[in-house]
Amino acid sequence: MSALTDEQIERYARHIILKEIGGPGQARLLQSKVLLIGAGGLGSPLALYLAAAGVGTIGIVDDDAVSLSNLQRQIAHRTADIGRPKTDSAADAIAALNPDVTVRRHRLRLTPDNAADVIAEYDLVADGSDNFATRFLVHDVCYFHRIPLVSAALGQYEGQLSTYRGFEADQPCYRCLFPAPPPADLVASCSEVGILGLIAGTMACLQGTEIVKELVGFGDSLAGQLLIYDALEVSFRKVKFRPDPQCRLCGAEPAITGIVPDEYLPPDNDNCAVE
Repeated sequence: MSALTDEQIERYARHIILKEIGGPGQARLLQSKVLLIGAGGLGSPLALYLAAAGVGTIGIVDDDAVSLSNLQRQIAHRTADIGRPKTDSAADAIAALNPDVTVRRHRLRLTPDNAADVIAEYDLVADGSDNFATRFLVHDVCYFHRIPLVSAALGQYEGQLSTYRGFEADQPCYRCLFPAPPPADLVASCSEVGILGLIAGTMACLQGTEIVKELVGFGDSLAGQLLIYDALEVSFRKVKFRPDPQCRLCGAEPAITGIVPDEYLPPDNDNCAVE
């Protein structure tokens, strides 16, 4: 690993004095490549925290433009950015915060045709997507390419977080926990039910912490555990889950052996529960 510059030693001093990170861990972060799926409620604050932490390359997948209603929670964007692509707005915010970081802009919606080409370039994927079709697609591509996935989801006053390494022995995959998407008519959108903007920041900070732990290699992983946060009760709880022997992806007789377009239904709304 290349030596840190004097400026980097000063910038990341509070990391370097942590025995779990130190100089080698910080150098590892600077050499890491993380892909953010979405620059919205989760991806927006997450991008800033990962940039501040010194993750060297951050890719951003988003095909949307900034709107006024985004600004209540998507803090990488400013009022002056309304109408701009979110990839551009987020890239500008990252550059202003930390010039060490290289930003790769993927202004597109992931599909079965392009997802593997985009995701395969990265060491870790952070999912903050806004629909179940994308979440299943991202997970499955990460599974087949053996790339760790740290996935967060939001509700009105709650959030969920887990890490998926189902390609490793004795580790469950996303489909062990959620075998299939729920019916579309049971999923409400943000515009219908609302969301407390601060929930996005809370979950993005937790997601970022797990990403840094995964990249550097310290602490306990959330793999095989689902962290659930309830802001109204001010409570956290963890639910452990195990590999499902009948899982269609990682089970003993998998039915899903590759990325098949018909497996991923197109999103029909912006789903607040998985933003």
